Amino acid sequence: MQFIDYYKILGITKSASEADIKKAYRKLARKYHPDLNPNDKEAEHKFKEINEANEVLSHPENRKKYDQYGENWKDAEAYEKASKQRNSQQSGQQYQRYSGGGEEDFSDFFENMFGGAGRQQQRATYRGQDVQAELHLNLMDVFKTTKRTLTVNGKNIRITIPAGVEHGQTIKIKNHGGKSPNNGPKGDLYITFAITNNTPFHREKADLFITHNIPLTTAVLGGDIHIKTLDSTVKLKVKPGTQNGAKVKLSGKGFPVYKKDDTFGNLFVTYQITIPTTLTPAQKELYEELAALD
Repeated sequence: MQFIDYYKILGITKSASEADIKKAYRKLARKYHPDLNPNDKEAEHKFKEINEANEVLSHPENRKKYDQYGENWKDAEAYEKASKQRNSQQSGQQYQRYSGGGEEDFSDFFENMFGGAGRQQQRATYRGQDVQAELHLNLMDVFKTTKRTLTVNGKNIRITIPAGVEHGQTIKIKNHGGKSPNNGPKGDLYITFAITNNTPFHREKADLFITHNIPLTTAVLGGDIHIKTLDSTVKLKVKPGTQNGAKVKLSGKGFPVYKKDDTFGNLFVTYQITIPTTLTPAQKELYEELAALD
């Protein structure tokens, strides 16, 4: 397998802190995000590399394995297990030499105790390769918990996607990766979510943001307006004298909080006052009267 320098991909050094990794990832993820680079295959490939690098380096245990074993970091557990077994075998051989007994005596002793099992040399087993996959969804696809069937390595896997999953988030499904080369445990399946926001709302974790236009007369006199949320319509009362850029918070009308049932973020509405560009003669006369009063 070709070695991938994750530090180089994120443009950082091996001494980078967790904060440095997070900062570099966010900067590059925004730069190469598919929404900002439509139909750009090179940017799409770069975005996948950035997510993979972040998944490894932002996880302290994975980073430690990567630093120690390089391209073979995924097999770190197998290497360490094999090393312990080798050291144990060497200790046994050393004991045999210093105990004064010959190889035949040592083998006979284990054969009498375990019926010949002592003659067998235990083989180290290796985990299968972990599999990386990317699942493309729209924002509304993760507004509610859903089930999906994925085809990985020719097999269908039924998974549950919790509501509130974020763009770039990765989940692990144990034992659904590659097969072991010698009947060991299978690797794991890592699924990274690429979520396209197909709504007029801006999302930050579980909070949603939207700008809503209101007529000048409503801003001055006050009145009722209707705001569409992701799953309903809410009636709001605008206060008289509302200023342009004023914000209101609708508690619990945002996005679902990941893995917290029936818990939602907030919806923040920013008012943008619409100034009329054309006036009828009657409207103009009324505005002139108002200006005279001022």
